[in-house]
Amino acid sequence: MLMRISLKGLSLYVSILLLLPFWGIAQGAEEPKSTSEGSRQHVPAHIYTKDTTYIHKLINMASGLRYHHTDSVAILAQKTLQLSKELAYTKGKINARILLGAYYSDKGNSDSAFAQLRKARKLAQDTRHTNLEVKSLNYMANEYGFNGQYAHSLKTYLEGIELAKAAGNKPMLSILYENVANVYADQKDFEEALQYYNLVKKINEDLGNEVFSAETNSNLASVYADMEKLDYAMFHVNKSIATFEKEDIPEWLAYAYEIKGKTYLKDGEFKWALYWYKQAELLHKKLHDDRGKINLYNGIAAAYLGQQQDSISLDYAYRSMALSNRINYLEGKQECAKLLYNLSKKNGDLLCALEYHEIFQELSDTLSKNKTKMSLELLKTKTAYESQKEHLITENDKALAKQRRYINLTLFIILIIGLIAYLMFRSRKIHQALNVELNAQKEILEERESQLRENDETKTKLFSIIGHDLRGPIGALQGLLNLYTQGDVSKNEFLDLIPKLRNDIEHISFTLNNLLSWGHTQMNGAITKPGLVALEAIIDDNINLLSEQAAGKSIRISSLLSGNTQSWADANQIDIVVRNLISNAIKFTPDNGMITINAREANSHWEISVRDTGVGMTEEVRKQLFSENTNASTSGTQNEKGTGLGLSLCKEMVEKNQGQIWVESTPRKGSCFFFTLPKAKDKFRKAS
Repeated sequence: MLMRISLKGLSLYVSILLLLPFWGIAQGAEEPKSTSEGSRQHVPAHIYTKDTTYIHKLINMASGLRYHHTDSVAILAQKTLQLSKELAYTKGKINARILLGAYYSDKGNSDSAFAQLRKARKLAQDTRHTNLEVKSLNYMANEYGFNGQYAHSLKTYLEGIELAKAAGNKPMLSILYENVANVYADQKDFEEALQYYNLVKKINEDLGNEVFSAETNSNLASVYADMEKLDYAMFHVNKSIATFEKEDIPEWLAYAYEIKGKTYLKDGEFKWALYWYKQAELLHKKLHDDRGKINLYNGIAAAYLGQQQDSISLDYAYRSMALSNRINYLEGKQECAKLLYNLSKKNGDLLCALEYHEIFQELSDTLSKNKTKMSLELLKTKTAYESQKEHLITENDKALAKQRRYINLTLFIILIIGLIAYLMFRSRKIHQALNVELNAQKEILEERESQLRENDETKTKLFSIIGHDLRGPIGALQGLLNLYTQGDVSKNEFLDLIPKLRNDIEHISFTLNNLLSWGHTQMNGAITKPGLVALEAIIDDNINLLSEQAAGKSIRISSLLSGNTQSWADANQIDIVVRNLISNAIKFTPDNGMITINAREANSHWEISVRDTGVGMTEEVRKQLFSENTNASTSGTQNEKGTGLGLSLCKEMVEKNQGQIWVESTPRKGSCFFFTLPKAKDKFRKAS
């Protein structure tokens, strides 16, 4: 039985079509000795680029041409070898040797094939190209199988399998396992073969390669046909044909057609057998595959014999015999001799029938002896291999048992150390947690202490201000009232003092408002709630509020703000700022003075100014003006009293609203207080 050797890496017709424009081989390349001049495929030459990319194109092209233009494979392989030597490209040299080995194998020149493949393997071993070594071993094992040396074939496949496993090369594992299955199938050990095919199917499923699976199905179909399980055979071959037709892989499609023909032949359906054999023959006209043709011609001859068309059967039997003799294929000769014996006997040519019977018997005896011997060697090889593996496994088990004892002891020690480490770690974590908790409590206590200290300082400051700035006016008011009630001051004199009393009360009220606002921010932390603020409205309200105070000194207050000065700030806080600044300006501006309030628009904020024509201040006073620790009160131009808190409060509230405050002043000319506020956001401007 001729099995189709799995060469899954060689179906590259798409790459051939892509590479044809690049095909150019220099004339005068060295050719194998066995190549005849008449059969050589002429390849046109043109200029080529000497690089590794071009070498790989040659390799791919040669691989794809194996079953189409056999002699061209030799030419391309020789050219690849020559260029690889020039470039010192090892992978190119190895692939070229493998291609030459395949060429010589197809020509039936086994010695030359082995010579090239051994060189390829040696070079791959020396340069540690493991995957290419696996590839060369696969081709060598194939060649052993073609020569009936199944034990050598199996041993070589097993070597390749071990290397492919180590390299993690799943595609080559699929090929090698399938070829091992083919070896067992050729020995009629179908059960063993099926075990390997099932292993290959699992690998193919992992790879997800549809073509690989189709090739395996073709070989499985052949095995099932030989086992007379014709339904199984037909199922698998139909699956493979669908894939090969879709992917357009003619050499495998021809093989699948042939297996389908063989299945019908086994079932006695000679008409359908011939149909599928003829489909395969049409494809073989474009293929160079002598081994495939031997099986095909024998099948066609048997089908025609079944249809009583003896002359056509005889013609195909002669063709098969010629090919078998040319490549020295004994099983092909045996099948041809059997067919020719039956045909000669049927036609009454007893002398010729006797001659073919003797040839058949001689080949049967030879093959029977060889089969028995090879089966024993095959079993011996497998047993030796399994024994060697078993020995290695036993030795490994002993070593592992010894290691396991050390590991168990080590694990016990590690466990004790781990337990101690865990207890230490747990103790440390508890200690750290306590430290963290103590530090947190310490920080809380320190923060509370700081707050208490600040509150205490605030209270002290409040009492100081109240004692300094409020006790005087309140005491004066109390004394005046006592004088009036005791009759020491007449009613008219008391009425004359009413304006002064009113000013003192207004001062007390204003001072109390500032004290309350400042005390709230210091002790509780005032919350700023920004919103849409119309600055011109706040300024106008405060001008009206303080107009009577300004009129008492004949001071004119002027606002230059337009009607679109909208800011994003806390209205209550800005109201306090504006009231304090205008009040201060009135306080330090002499009679008949002027106060001007303006607003300048910048990119993202408003700059508001309160300018007066008052007494001004020195640089030293200006630098200390906004200090938080300064609460000294300065008397105005008419001895007006103050708490000293107004400007500190202004600074704090402006900054809470994302602004800044500063002052420019010249002694005896006046002062100008500036502060900034963010402009209203666009969406709020549109809403207004």
